[in-house]
Amino acid sequence: MPNRDESILSGLDLKRMIGAEIGPLDRPLVQRSDAGSGRVIYVDHCDTTELRRRWASDPNVDEAKIEVDAVWRSNPLRESIAAVAGADTRLDYVIASHVIEHVPNLIGWLQELSGVLKERGSLRLAVPDKRYTFDILRNTTTLAEVFDGHVRQRKVPSSSRVLDFALNSVEVDCQKAWRNGLDLASLRHMYTHERAIRLAQEAEHNGTYHDVHCWVFTPASFASLMLELARDGLLEFGCERLVVTQRDTFEFFVHMTHSPDPTERVRSWQIVAEAEQKQDFSAIG
Repeated sequence: MPNRDESILSGLDLKRMIGAEIGPLDRPLVQRSDAGSGRVIYVDHCDTTELRRRWASDPNVDEAKIEVDAVWRSNPLRESIAAVAGADTRLDYVIASHVIEHVPNLIGWLQELSGVLKERGSLRLAVPDKRYTFDILRNTTTLAEVFDGHVRQRKVPSSSRVLDFALNSVEVDCQKAWRNGLDLASLRHMYTHERAIRLAQEAEHNGTYHDVHCWVFTPASFASLMLELARDGLLEFGCERLVVTQRDTFEFFVHMTHSPDPTERVRSWQIVAEAEQKQDFSAIG
Protein backbone atom coordinates (compact mmCIF):
# COMPACT_ATOMS: atom_id res chain seq x y z
CA MET A 1 0.00 0.00 0.00
CA PRO A 2 1.19 3.57 -0.65
CA ASN A 3 2.26 5.65 2.32
CA ARG A 4 0.13 8.45 3.66
CA ASP A 5 1.64 11.21 1.53
CA GLU A 6 1.30 9.11 -1.61
CA SER A 7 -2.32 8.30 -0.77
CA ILE A 8 -3.15 12.00 -0.61
CA LEU A 9 -0.82 13.53 -3.21
CA SER A 10 -0.62 10.90 -5.94
CA GLY A 11 -1.14 12.29 -9.43
CA LEU A 12 -0.44 15.91 -8.51
CA ASP A 13 2.45 17.53 -10.39
CA LEU A 14 3.39 19.82 -7.53
CA LYS A 15 6.35 21.36 -9.36
CA ARG A 16 4.11 22.69 -12.12
CA MET A 17 0.89 23.40 -10.25
CA ILE A 18 -0.42 26.11 -7.97
CA GLY A 19 -2.43 24.90 -5.02
CA ALA A 20 -3.45 25.52 -1.44
CA GLU A 21 -3.26 23.53 1.78
CA ILE A 22 -5.92 24.31 4.38
CA GLY A 23 -4.85 24.27 8.03
CA PRO A 24 -1.43 22.58 7.70
CA LEU A 25 -0.18 24.00 11.02
CA ASP A 26 3.47 22.88 11.42
CA ARG A 27 3.21 19.73 9.25
CA PRO A 28 2.18 20.65 5.71
CA LEU A 29 1.84 17.76 3.30
CA VAL A 30 3.20 19.96 0.54
CA GLN A 31 6.54 21.51 1.43
CA ARG A 32 7.75 24.69 -0.25
CA SER A 33 10.61 22.64 -1.68
CA ASP A 34 8.14 20.15 -3.20
CA ALA A 35 6.45 22.90 -5.17
CA GLY A 36 9.58 23.83 -7.15
CA SER A 37 8.48 26.20 -9.90
CA GLY A 38 4.90 25.66 -8.78
CA ARG A 39 3.42 27.28 -5.70
CA VAL A 40 1.64 26.23 -2.54
CA ILE A 41 -0.45 28.67 -0.48
CA TYR A 42 -0.93 27.86 3.20
CA VAL A 43 -4.39 28.89 4.40
CA ASP A 44 -5.60 29.15 7.99
CA HIS A 45 -8.14 31.01 10.13
CA CYS A 46 -5.58 33.50 11.51
CA ASP A 47 -2.17 34.84 10.53
CA THR A 48 1.24 33.38 11.30
CA THR A 49 1.89 35.48 14.41
CA GLU A 50 -1.44 34.67 16.03
CA LEU A 51 -1.32 30.99 15.15
CA ARG A 52 2.20 30.64 16.58
CA ARG A 53 1.06 32.38 19.77
CA ARG A 54 -1.91 30.04 20.17
CA TRP A 55 0.21 26.90 19.80
CA ALA A 56 3.32 28.09 21.64
CA SER A 57 2.54 26.06 24.78
CA ASP A 58 1.75 22.80 22.96
CA PRO A 59 4.80 20.47 23.09
CA ASN A 60 3.49 18.52 20.09
CA VAL A 61 3.60 21.55 17.79
CA ASP A 62 6.74 23.28 16.53
CA GLU A 63 5.35 26.80 16.29
CA ALA A 64 8.47 28.03 14.46
CA LYS A 65 7.42 25.90 11.48
CA ILE A 66 3.94 27.42 11.26
CA GLU A 67 3.45 29.61 8.20
CA VAL A 68 0.25 31.22 6.95
CA ASP A 69 0.00 32.91 3.56
CA ALA A 70 -3.74 33.52 3.36
CA VAL A 71 -6.21 34.09 6.20
CA TRP A 72 -9.69 32.61 5.66
CA ARG A 73 -12.09 33.56 8.41
CA SER A 74 -15.40 35.31 7.67
CA ASN A 75 -14.21 36.52 4.28
CA PRO A 76 -14.74 34.38 1.15
CA LEU A 77 -11.90 32.00 0.36
CA ARG A 78 -11.66 33.45 -3.16
CA GLU A 79 -10.78 36.84 -1.66
CA SER A 80 -8.14 35.28 0.58
CA ILE A 81 -6.48 33.54 -2.35
CA ALA A 82 -6.74 36.63 -4.57
CA ALA A 83 -5.00 38.76 -1.93
CA VAL A 84 -1.81 36.70 -2.21
CA ALA A 85 -1.97 35.23 -5.73
CA GLY A 86 -3.98 37.69 -7.84
CA ALA A 87 -7.66 38.15 -8.60
CA ASP A 88 -7.68 35.82 -11.61
CA THR A 89 -5.90 32.93 -9.90
CA ARG A 90 -7.57 29.54 -10.01
CA LEU A 91 -5.96 26.63 -8.21
CA ASP A 92 -4.99 23.23 -9.55
CA TYR A 93 -5.51 21.56 -6.20
CA VAL A 94 -6.59 22.06 -2.59
CA ILE A 95 -5.50 19.78 0.24
CA ALA A 96 -7.21 19.52 3.62
CA SER A 97 -6.11 16.95 6.18
CA HIS A 98 -8.53 16.43 9.09
CA VAL A 99 -10.34 19.69 8.39
CA ILE A 100 -13.71 18.80 6.85
CA GLU A 101 -15.03 17.23 10.06
CA HIS A 102 -14.52 20.55 11.90
CA VAL A 103 -16.30 22.98 9.56
CA PRO A 104 -19.72 24.13 10.84
CA ASN A 105 -21.19 24.57 7.34
CA LEU A 106 -19.98 21.59 5.34
CA ILE A 107 -21.90 22.45 2.16
CA GLY A 108 -20.77 26.07 2.18
CA TRP A 109 -17.16 25.01 2.81
CA LEU A 110 -17.15 22.65 -0.17
CA GLN A 111 -18.77 25.29 -2.36
CA GLU A 112 -16.11 27.83 -1.45
CA LEU A 113 -13.39 25.32 -2.35
CA SER A 114 -14.99 24.64 -5.72
CA GLY A 115 -15.03 28.41 -6.29
CA VAL A 116 -11.23 28.68 -6.17
CA LEU A 117 -10.39 25.59 -8.23
CA LYS A 118 -9.95 25.32 -11.95
CA GLU A 119 -12.32 23.11 -13.89
CA ARG A 120 -11.07 19.55 -13.26
CA GLY A 121 -9.08 20.86 -10.29
CA SER A 122 -8.51 18.40 -7.45
CA LEU A 123 -9.60 18.42 -3.81
CA ARG A 124 -7.69 15.97 -1.62
CA LEU A 125 -9.04 15.11 1.83
CA ALA A 126 -7.81 13.06 4.76
CA VAL A 127 -10.85 12.18 6.91
CA PRO A 128 -11.01 10.40 10.29
CA ASP A 129 -12.94 7.12 10.31
CA LYS A 130 -15.18 7.21 13.35
CA ARG A 131 -14.90 3.45 13.93
CA TYR A 132 -11.28 3.84 15.09
CA THR A 133 -11.30 7.23 16.84
CA PHE A 134 -12.85 8.95 19.84
CA ASP A 135 -16.02 9.32 17.70
CA ILE A 136 -16.66 5.57 17.82
CA LEU A 137 -19.89 5.89 19.87
CA ARG A 138 -21.35 8.66 17.70
CA ASN A 139 -23.79 8.14 14.87
CA THR A 140 -22.60 9.02 11.38
CA THR A 141 -23.67 12.42 10.11
CA THR A 142 -27.10 12.70 8.49
CA LEU A 143 -28.19 14.79 5.55
CA ALA A 144 -30.57 16.73 7.81
CA GLU A 145 -27.72 17.75 10.11
CA VAL A 146 -25.64 18.96 7.18
CA PHE A 147 -28.62 20.85 5.73
CA ASP A 148 -29.20 22.52 9.09
CA GLY A 149 -25.64 23.83 9.19
CA HIS A 150 -26.05 25.17 5.66
CA VAL A 151 -29.51 26.71 6.09
CA ARG A 152 -28.37 28.51 9.23
CA GLN A 153 -25.04 29.47 7.61
CA ARG A 154 -23.21 28.31 10.71
CA LYS A 155 -19.94 30.10 11.47
CA VAL A 156 -19.31 28.21 14.70
CA PRO A 157 -20.39 24.70 15.72
CA SER A 158 -23.97 24.63 16.95
CA SER A 159 -24.84 23.67 20.51
CA SER A 160 -26.25 20.36 19.24
CA ARG A 161 -22.97 19.48 17.49
CA VAL A 162 -21.00 20.49 20.57
CA LEU A 163 -23.23 18.33 22.79
CA ASP A 164 -23.03 15.31 20.52
CA PHE A 165 -19.26 15.58 20.47
CA ALA A 166 -18.77 16.19 24.19
CA LEU A 167 -21.28 13.62 25.44
CA ASN A 168 -20.04 10.81 23.22
CA SER A 169 -16.28 11.29 22.79
CA VAL A 170 -14.33 8.46 24.40
CA GLU A 171 -10.74 7.31 24.68
CA VAL A 172 -10.06 4.66 22.06
CA ASP A 173 -7.16 2.35 21.28
CA CYS A 174 -7.14 2.21 17.48
CA GLN A 175 -5.46 -1.21 17.30
CA LYS A 176 -7.93 -2.74 19.75
CA ALA A 177 -10.79 -1.29 17.73
CA TRP A 178 -9.48 -3.07 14.65
CA ARG A 179 -9.30 -6.35 16.55
CA ASN A 180 -12.75 -6.00 18.09
CA GLY A 181 -11.02 -5.77 21.46
CA LEU A 182 -13.03 -2.86 22.84
CA ASP A 183 -15.77 -3.07 25.43
CA LEU A 184 -17.80 -0.09 24.23
CA ALA A 185 -19.74 0.18 27.47
CA SER A 186 -16.57 0.66 29.52
CA LEU A 187 -14.78 3.23 27.36
CA ARG A 188 -13.73 6.33 29.31
CA HIS A 189 -15.62 9.48 28.34
CA MET A 190 -13.52 12.56 27.64
CA TYR A 191 -16.03 15.09 29.04
CA THR A 192 -18.37 15.11 32.01
CA HIS A 193 -22.04 15.86 31.43
CA GLU A 194 -21.61 19.08 33.36
CA ARG A 195 -18.82 20.27 31.09
CA ALA A 196 -20.68 19.19 27.95
CA ILE A 197 -23.68 21.30 28.97
CA ARG A 198 -21.45 24.27 29.81
CA LEU A 199 -19.72 24.15 26.41
CA ALA A 200 -23.05 23.89 24.62
CA GLN A 201 -24.46 26.83 26.58
CA GLU A 202 -21.46 28.94 25.58
CA ALA A 203 -22.02 28.04 21.93
CA GLU A 204 -25.76 28.68 22.11
CA HIS A 205 -25.84 31.92 24.08
CA ASN A 206 -22.45 33.53 23.36
CA GLY A 207 -21.59 32.16 19.94
CA THR A 208 -18.38 30.72 21.39
CA TYR A 209 -16.34 28.65 18.97
CA HIS A 210 -15.46 25.20 20.28
CA ASP A 211 -13.17 23.10 18.11
CA VAL A 212 -15.17 19.88 17.84
CA HIS A 213 -15.88 17.26 15.22
CA CYS A 214 -19.12 18.59 13.81
CA TRP A 215 -19.40 15.68 11.38
CA VAL A 216 -18.75 11.97 11.76
CA PHE A 217 -17.93 9.62 8.89
CA THR A 218 -16.99 6.18 7.72
CA PRO A 219 -15.89 5.76 4.09
CA ALA A 220 -19.33 4.42 3.20
CA SER A 221 -21.28 7.13 5.01
CA PHE A 222 -19.10 9.83 3.46
CA ALA A 223 -19.66 8.52 -0.06
CA SER A 224 -23.41 8.20 0.53
CA LEU A 225 -23.65 11.74 1.88
CA MET A 226 -21.69 13.18 -1.05
CA LEU A 227 -23.96 11.27 -3.42
CA GLU A 228 -27.03 12.93 -1.88
CA LEU A 229 -25.44 16.38 -2.13
CA ALA A 230 -24.48 15.76 -5.75
CA ARG A 231 -28.02 14.64 -6.59
CA ASP A 232 -29.36 17.85 -5.05
CA GLY A 233 -26.96 20.01 -7.07
CA LEU A 234 -25.20 21.17 -3.89
CA LEU A 235 -21.83 19.58 -4.66
CA GLU A 236 -19.70 20.47 -7.66
CA PHE A 237 -17.21 17.66 -7.07
CA GLY A 238 -17.19 14.18 -8.47
CA CYS A 239 -15.23 11.35 -6.85
CA GLU A 240 -12.03 10.29 -8.56
CA ARG A 241 -10.84 7.91 -5.84
CA LEU A 242 -11.54 6.85 -2.28
CA VAL A 243 -8.80 5.05 -0.35
CA VAL A 244 -10.46 3.12 2.47
CA THR A 245 -9.10 3.06 5.99
CA GLN A 246 -6.14 0.70 6.21
CA ARG A 247 -5.77 -1.74 9.07
CA ASP A 248 -4.48 -0.22 12.32
CA THR A 249 -5.01 3.32 11.01
CA PHE A 250 -7.87 5.74 11.63
CA GLU A 251 -8.31 7.78 8.45
CA PHE A 252 -9.36 7.43 4.83
CA PHE A 253 -8.48 9.56 1.82
CA VAL A 254 -10.70 11.08 -0.84
CA HIS A 255 -9.74 12.52 -4.24
CA MET A 256 -12.49 14.79 -5.59
CA THR A 257 -12.58 16.50 -8.99
CA HIS A 258 -14.22 19.84 -9.72
CA SER A 259 -16.57 18.80 -12.52
CA PRO A 260 -18.99 20.90 -14.61
CA ASP A 261 -21.11 17.85 -15.46
CA PRO A 262 -23.87 17.07 -12.90
CA THR A 263 -24.50 13.63 -14.37
CA GLU A 264 -20.84 12.74 -14.15
CA ARG A 265 -20.68 13.92 -10.54
CA VAL A 266 -23.66 11.81 -9.46
CA ARG A 267 -22.49 8.74 -11.34
CA SER A 268 -19.00 8.90 -9.82
CA TRP A 269 -20.41 8.99 -6.30
CA GLN A 270 -22.90 6.22 -7.08
CA ILE A 271 -20.07 3.92 -8.09
CA VAL A 272 -18.02 4.71 -4.99
CA ALA A 273 -20.99 4.59 -2.59
CA GLU A 274 -22.01 1.13 -3.80
CA ALA A 275 -18.45 -0.16 -3.48
CA GLU A 276 -17.90 1.38 -0.04
CA GLN A 277 -21.15 0.04 1.36
CA LYS A 278 -19.82 -3.45 0.66
CA GLN A 279 -16.40 -2.52 2.06
CA ASP A 280 -17.86 -1.13 5.29
CA PHE A 281 -20.19 -4.11 5.71
CA SER A 282 -17.29 -6.55 5.37
CA ALA A 283 -15.29 -4.59 7.98
CA ILE A 284 -17.97 -4.78 10.69
CA GLY A 285 -18.08 -7.59 13.19
